[in-house]
Amino acid sequence: MTAPVRSTCPYCGVGCGVLLSPEAGGGITVAGDPDHPANRGRLCSKGAALGETVGLAGRLLQPQIGGQATDWDTAMELVAGKFRAAIAEHGPDSVAFYVSGQMLTEDYYVANKLMKGFIGSANIDTNSRLCMASTVAGHRRAFGTDTVPGTYADLDAADLIVLVGSNLAWCHPVLHQRVLAAKARRSTKIVVVDPRRTATCDGADLHLPLAIGSDVALFSHLLVALYEGGALDAAYLRHVDGFAQTLEAAMGGTLDPTGLDPAQVAQFCRMWLAHEKVVTIFSQGVNQSASGSDKVNAILNCHLASGRIGRPGMGPFSVTGQPNAMGGREVGGLANMLACHMSLEDPAHRAAVQTFWDAPAMPEAPGLKAVEMFEAVADGRIKALWVMHSNPAVTLPEADAVRAAIRASSFAVVSDITAETDTARLADVLLPASAWSEKSGTVTNSDRTISRQRAVRRAPGAARPDWWQMAELGRRLGWRMAFDYAHPVEIFREHAALSGIAGGFGLDFDISGLAGISTQDYDDFAPQRWPIAARQGGRFFADGRSFHADGKMRMIPVRHRPPAARLAPRFPFRLNTGRIRDQWHTMTRTALSPRLSAHLAEPFVELHPADAAALGIAPDTLVEVTSPTGRAILRALLTDRVQSGEVFAPMHWTGETAPSARIDALVAAVTDPISGQPESKASVCALRPFGAAFYGFAVASGPIAPDTEYWARARSQTGWRVELAGAAPLADWEGWARGLFGLPEAAAQSLIDADRGIARIAFQDDAHRLLAALFVGPEPLALQREHLATRPGTEPGQVLTGRAPAHVPDPGPTLCSCFNVGVNTILTAIEARGLMDVAAVGAALSAGTNCGSCRPEIAALLGAAMRREAAE
Repeated sequence: MTAPVRSTCPYCGVGCGVLLSPEAGGGITVAGDPDHPANRGRLCSKGAALGETVGLAGRLLQPQIGGQATDWDTAMELVAGKFRAAIAEHGPDSVAFYVSGQMLTEDYYVANKLMKGFIGSANIDTNSRLCMASTVAGHRRAFGTDTVPGTYADLDAADLIVLVGSNLAWCHPVLHQRVLAAKARRSTKIVVVDPRRTATCDGADLHLPLAIGSDVALFSHLLVALYEGGALDAAYLRHVDGFAQTLEAAMGGTLDPTGLDPAQVAQFCRMWLAHEKVVTIFSQGVNQSASGSDKVNAILNCHLASGRIGRPGMGPFSVTGQPNAMGGREVGGLANMLACHMSLEDPAHRAAVQTFWDAPAMPEAPGLKAVEMFEAVADGRIKALWVMHSNPAVTLPEADAVRAAIRASSFAVVSDITAETDTARLADVLLPASAWSEKSGTVTNSDRTISRQRAVRRAPGAARPDWWQMAELGRRLGWRMAFDYAHPVEIFREHAALSGIAGGFGLDFDISGLAGISTQDYDDFAPQRWPIAARQGGRFFADGRSFHADGKMRMIPVRHRPPAARLAPRFPFRLNTGRIRDQWHTMTRTALSPRLSAHLAEPFVELHPADAAALGIAPDTLVEVTSPTGRAILRALLTDRVQSGEVFAPMHWTGETAPSARIDALVAAVTDPISGQPESKASVCALRPFGAAFYGFAVASGPIAPDTEYWARARSQTGWRVELAGAAPLADWEGWARGLFGLPEAAAQSLIDADRGIARIAFQDDAHRLLAALFVGPEPLALQREHLATRPGTEPGQVLTGRAPAHVPDPGPTLCSCFNVGVNTILTAIEARGLMDVAAVGAALSAGTNCGSCRPEIAALLGAAMRREAAE
C-alpha cells in the first residue's frame, strides 16, 4: 500500500498538516497528520471535507480569450503584449498584480520579483491586505519589522488567554481546541473581547461585548490599570521608547466608547494583573478597521509595558485568515514591502535586493494598496491588471464599484481554477491554474512554521502552477534568464539565499540555512519554524531588542477614534461582517462539499429581537439591507448574540451562489491610513422587511437557475437545493417550475391552491425517479429540508408533503459537519438516552469529537432541553 502524501491544509493560517491518499477514481482521502506540530492530527470540518472538493466539476481546463478556448502560447502572447504596450506608453505604474494568500511562497516570490524588480513598479498587492495588513503595520511600528513574537506552544503554557476580535472556535477550530485543552489541563483563564457573543464565548470565563470599533479605548484603560496596579516591568521598559507619551495618551481616554460594564472591565484588568503568562490572540475584529493599526499597537503596548512578551506562555499573537498570508508577507507580496522583511523605502535594502536579482529597476515608493488599486482600475490609471486566485468583485469594499471597474477596464487577466466566479466572468483572458491538491511548494503558518504543500494529483487539462505563469510572463517580457525556473525548489533556494542578505542587515526573517537545499531534501522537508540560520526558530523579544535601528522597542501613543462611517437616522445600524464555521472566502472550494453547505445553507443577517420587533421583521423572513454603497437581501436570524443597534452578516455568498447577498457591496471603501486595510466591520446600514409575495424551496438532481429577486443555491448529496423568494406573485406555477428546472416535458404531480398562494410540484422521469420538486407559500416554509434534499433520484413517494414518512427519521439541519449529525438526531438522543453533557453526546453520536467547533451549539441544545424538562 502506498504511503499517504504529507501536505498542508489550504484553509486558515493554522497550517494543519494533512495526509492525502489518492483514490482509484481520481479522488483523495484526507486525514490529519499526527506528526505535524500545528495540529497533531486534528482537522476542522473544512479540512476533513477536503476530499469532497477536488473533482473536476467547474474546473477551468484551457486558457480562454473573450470566453473562447485557446492555447497557452496564444494567451500569453496577448497578455505579454498588453503589459508591454502599457508599460511602454504609460510607464510601469500602469500595470498591477492582485494576488492571494492562496498562493504558495514560491508563486508569491516570482510575482513580487517580476513586478518590483523587473517591471519596476510596486503595484503588487494581495487579498491579505483585507485581513492582516494592520497587524503588519502595528508590528513594524513596535518591533521594526513584521515579526510574530511567539509560537503555538505559548497557548499550552499561558495562564490567561485573551481573544480579541477572534471567533477562534469557528475560524481557527484546531487552535481553539488547543486553548480549551489548556483550560482543562491547567485551568487557563479565557477572556473573549468581541461585540458578538460567538461560539468562542462558550468556553470563556469572561465575555466583554464592547461596542464595535472601541478596542483602543479598552486597551488604553488596561495600560493605565497596569500602571496603577504596579504591574509594569521597569527592567523591560529600559528597552522601550515612547512609554511616557503612550501612558499620557491612555490616561486622557475614557471607557465610555466601549459601552462596557465598568465592573466587568475591572475584572478583566484584575485578571491581567494576576497572571504574568498572558497571551492575547487577535484577528480580523482588530485588523479590519480604519483604526486597525492603532488597535494592534494598543494591544502591543500592554504587553511591552508589562514585559509580557517573548517568554513561554506570553505575548501578543496575530492569527491569520489564509494558509499563506505569512508566506506572502515574507516575500514582500504587499505593495509597501520588500522581500524578506526588508524595507522598500530603505535605499540600502533596495540596492541589495536589486543587486541580488540583477534587476533593471526598483520602485522607491510603495505601490497601490488593494482599495487604491481598483480605484486606479476604475479611473484608467491601471491599463493592465492580473488577478490571481482571488475574487475582488465580491470581497473588496464597495464590491459593485469594483465589479464595474473590472468590467470596464482596459485589460484584465484572471488566473484561477474555475471560470465560475464573479471576477473570472469579467476577464478578457482567463488562465487555468493548478489547484491545491496539484501544487508543490511551501506555506508559512501563523507561528512562522514553514511546511510543504505537495501535489497528490496531476493538474488536469492545461492547468499550470502560478509560479510558471508569472515566470512565463517575465520571460516573454524579455527577462528570460531571471525567470528561467524549471522547478519550485529553484525558487525556494533563491528566496532562502536572499533572506541571508536580510539577515546580514540584522533583520528577523532569515532562512539562509536552506539556501543550498537539495531537491531530495526539499521533497522530504519537514515543518520548520523560521529563522533557520545561525539563530533557529523560536520566540522573539524576550531580551527587549527590536529590529529598529537603535534596537529599542516602540510604544505608540494611540487614542480612540470612532468608526469612519457615522450612524444617522437614515442608516441607524452598525454592520459587522465576517465568516461562518463551514465556509471559506467566496466558497469556490467549500461550496463543492454538500456537508459543508448543510450547516448554514443560505446567507443571513443576525439582528437583535428588539430591533426586529421595532421594524416589523419576523423570524425567518427576508430583510432588505441597504447602505450608502449597496443593497442586499438576507434571511432574518433573530438572536441576542448581537447587541441592539448592531447587525452581523457573513461574507461568503457571491453572484454564483446568492446574488442578492454580496455583503461587501454594502461596505464603504474606508481604509486605515497606515495599513490601507478596509474597515469591514463598522459600516452603517438600514433594515426593512423585504416584501416577498412568495417564499420557495426547491430540490433537483440537476442545476437550478432561479430568476427571482432572492435565491440562494447550495449543493446537496443528490444534486442541488435552493431557497428563493419573489416580490410578485406568479399566475402559472407549474409552467414557471418547468422553466426553473429546465424540464418542459417531464411528468408532474402538483398541489396548487392559487387563492392561498400555495404550490407544491414534483417532476419525475420515465422510471418514476424524482427529478425536482418545488414548494411555495406566502410565508417562510416549514419543511424537512434535509430529508427533501435526499429525494432527487429516488421514488417521489410522499415528497409533496414536505416531510419524511413517519418511519423515516428526520435528522434535521446539520449541526456537526465532521460526522454529518443533525439537530434532531442530537435532540432525540438527549431525550431518549438521558444525555447530560457535551461529552456524553460525543460518546453517543461522535458529534463534537473531531474539530469541536459545533460543541457550543450542542451545549445550547442541551441547555434548552434541560430548561424544557425543568419547566414541565
